[in-house]
Amino acid sequence: MKCDICGRGTVFGRNIRHKHSGRWVRKAPRTNRMYHTNVHKQTLIIDGTPIRAKVCTRCLRTHTKISATT
Repeated sequence: MKCDICGRGTVFGRNIRHKHSGRWVRKAPRTNRMYHTNVHKQTLIIDGTPIRAKVCTRCLRTHTKISATT
């Protein structure tokens, strides 16, 4: 899932296993993994209109801060 506001989505990375057999001349085994975004379905009030959107927690936090000051 992607955030409807900032477009943040899944990012790919690698896990490294530090405990492995053999000498340190060989590289430690690595496996692929995915970092998923923390996305929630929320109803946001933008310009007085309620809009249902998929929002990451960072944007949700920012929106809460902005709406509290105005």
